[in-house]
Amino acid sequence: MKAVYPGRFDPVTYGHIDVIKRAREIFSQVIVLCAEEPEKNVVFSTKERVEMLREVTAKLSGVEVSSFSGLLVDWLAKNEIKVIVRGLRAVSDFEYEFQMALTNKRLYQGAETVFLMTDEEHFYFSSSVVKELARFGRCPKGFVPAPVERRLKEKYGFD
Repeated sequence: MKAVYPGRFDPVTYGHIDVIKRAREIFSQVIVLCAEEPEKNVVFSTKERVEMLREVTAKLSGVEVSSFSGLLVDWLAKNEIKVIVRGLRAVSDFEYEFQMALTNKRLYQGAETVFLMTDEEHFYFSSSVVKELARFGRCPKGFVPAPVERRLKEKYGFD
């Protein structure tokens, strides 16, 4: 069974990779979908985010990376996939994700959302924290894979 793990991934973190690996243990194929969000304030373009995702998941069998624009449910229906994987870190994540899961199910009959708790090792950080560290000149080593760290350094010039 195929599943989709959608997100902004700006940038991809070890927390995201953890969810991808664990989802792959459950599903035969995981499609990591990078959201094209031109109205959002993103650091990396969709192309850059897809490239980073492909680079850091290259050795994971059964993982594909793509991008989408518009509503996720429209992409799911077009591709005949009904399972959405979402990672949760805290109760605040659940509230938003629960609302989205119910909305998606209403818009696309049969859509199911599977929630995976983020491993405690990655529980406390997010892409936003990584970007803030980089923006203030701190290396996010340990939060992101080396290829992502390199790209953040190119953007922000930290040591």
